[in-house]
Parts: sequence; C-alpha cells; structure tokens
Amino acid sequence: MKHDVDVAIVGGGVVGAALACALAEQGLSLTLIDAQTPAPYDPKAEVDLRVFALSRASRRILEALGAWDAVAAVRLSPYREMQVWDAGGKGSVHFDSADLGEPELGYIVENSLLQHSLWARLKGHPKVTLRHPAKAEALVLEDEAATLSLDDGTRLRARLVVAADGAGSATRGLAGIEVDDEPYGQRAVVAHVQTELPHRETAWQRFLPTGPGAFLPLADGRVSLVWSADEAEAERILKLDDAAFCAALTQASEARLGEVLSSTRRLSFPLQRLHAREYVRGRFALAGDAAHALHPLAGQGVNLGLLDAAALAQVIGDAARKGRDIGDLGVLRRYERWRKGDNLAMIFALDAFKRLFSNDVEGVSMLRNVGLRAVDRFTPLKHAFVRRAMGLSGDLPLLAR
Repeated sequence: MKHDVDVAIVGGGVVGAALACALAEQGLSLTLIDAQTPAPYDPKAEVDLRVFALSRASRRILEALGAWDAVAAVRLSPYREMQVWDAGGKGSVHFDSADLGEPELGYIVENSLLQHSLWARLKGHPKVTLRHPAKAEALVLEDEAATLSLDDGTRLRARLVVAADGAGSATRGLAGIEVDDEPYGQRAVVAHVQTELPHRETAWQRFLPTGPGAFLPLADGRVSLVWSADEAEAERILKLDDAAFCAALTQASEARLGEVLSSTRRLSFPLQRLHAREYVRGRFALAGDAAHALHPLAGQGVNLGLLDAAALAQVIGDAARKGRDIGDLGVLRRYERWRKGDNLAMIFALDAFKRLFSNDVEGVSMLRNVGLRAVDRFTPLKHAFVRRAMGLSGDLPLLAR
C-alpha cells in the first residue's frame, strides 16, 4: 500500500521536533504538523517566560541531534547547585555538582530558543515536510496505514502517527486512548525577577504549605520564578501589584537572594497529573506530555519527553533497519515497555512529594524535616538521586548516553 510518509508527527514543540530530527537522520520520511507557526526567535527580545531545567541526558540528546550548539551560542544558564528547604521547619537538602565531580547539575533554557534550534535543523531537510498552521481533525488507524486528515483539507497516509501535541492532546482523543488524570488544585505562577543578591548559578526551592516556589538562574543574572500555589493563593498572588508581589516573593523565599527588586509580567497555568492508559496502538504512539503530565516541582517534564523521543526513535530505527513494519503494534510495544514504567514511577514520586510537602500538619511537617535532613546527610542516597535526575543512570536510549 502506498504511503505518503513513513511517520506523521502531530505537535512541533520540543519533543515532537526532537523526534522529527532523530527520525530524519535515520533516513525516514516524515511530516511534522503544528497548530501554530513558530515565531522567529529574537535574542534581543525579553527572555521567554517558559523555561526548562534540562538534564545532562537531555543535553546529550540535543547534541546528538545537532541542536545544542545553537542554544549554547545564544543564551543558557547552567546551575551547579540546588538548595531545597521546608517552610515548616529546619529541614533542607543541598545538592552540589562538585560533590559528584561534574561541572553542573543542569541547564536553564528557554522553550522558544530550544524549539527554534530544533526547527532550524528540520527546515530544508530532504526527508522532512513542515505543515503549519494545521490541525488534525480525523484519524483512521488501519492494518496497513494510518490516515490523518487536517483542517486544511490535506489527507496523509503514514506507516505511523505520533501524537506529541501536549497534555490536552486532540490527536490522542482521535485515537480513542483514555487517560487517568487528576487536577492538583494548584496553579503555577511564572515570571522573571531581579533580586538584590546574585543567584550564584544555584536553583532555589522552598516548600510552602500552599505549594513549592522555585527560583531558577537565568543567564542575564535574574531568576525565573515558578511558584506553584493552591488556586486561592495563586489568585491572590496574581492580583498583587508589582511592589506587593515582590514583597511577597521576598517573604516566600526568606530573602535567600535578598530583596526581590522587580518583576516582569506574570502568567499562570493549572497543574494536573495525567497518564495515558496506553502509549501505543497499531500505527499510533504517544510521546511527551500527550502521554504523561506531572507536577513541575522537580522540573522533569521536558526531560522525560526527550527521553520518550529518543527511545521511540531508537525503536523505530531498529525496526526499519531490520525490515520490520515501523507501525506494527509488536514493534511499538517495545517503546511502551521501555518508557511507561519509568514515567509512571516519576509521576507517583512527584505526586507523593507534592502531597507530603503541601500541608502544614504538625506530625507530617516533623516527619518530612527529619527526612530532608537524613537525605542531606546520607551521601550515597543523595548522589544516587542526583545522578538519576541528571540522566546519568538508568536504562537510557543511545542518544542520551
């Protein structure tokens, strides 16, 4: 049966674009479909309010795809230490890359810059067609092909369709895959703020009863705020004028970075836990937030998504080289087995952290502070935790090694 392309990817964000790069380099033909046309990146513009804390594994994937140098040449901020402490006691944990003999723990990178560098690799590639703005309206999965209908009238026949269009994935719905999801009853408030003291290339996070507040170092000396708070508290924060907002941040951070002097505009988005009951069907697969969404307190969302992309590209590439059908359910199950367990474990771990720290019950507060101090003092456990978060251990795809 004739196919227009080997793979159709719906969603041109970081995960979808990374997958497209990995598949194109293996000689597979593909179409990347996105609902929006990415805006040209302007390095002189304000830093994107959406930033990622990328792990070492994610850097390796991006290096392998030829996208990292373009990011590093513009702006990124390594973070070499991380300070975590609890508002309900004296428990704290200090992570230092030097203790592991590593130059850094990770990197703070803008979403728009990262997407721009990946799309630059795809534009003009002989194996890649970019369709934007375009949306998937219908999907038919058959034994020998998947047919994707777009809102511009285009019909694509592919050996495989991949949904990488986010937690609210419309394509996942078209495939009939159900999810287990639960709203956290929190919103993340994001902004960039100028502080009195330098950030020292350190990520700071304080657990408050209403949710964690994180300060991530930016290349220009400011910090990026990700303040997760219960709905009522988030609404109060968003209504504050700039002076009151800066004062509230100073108090929430215990002035670890001195006074908060100024802030950009604020944005917010709701938080939820989500996990797809199936990652694959015949001719169809999910990747990134379309398969799983988790609390941002550890900054692992995009890192898990990039590991999805690298693992799926490896599975598809191996099958293609062996002459197997890349859309066959037996092939795709390997990807599901590889990634589903790790993603689910991270979701539940962060869910437990959120529930443990987002309360002020006296007994629970005492327990978690004892736990934080124990982790900080038990070096082997602390190092094992950090190495896993950095992507230096575990069952990693080849692109991440």
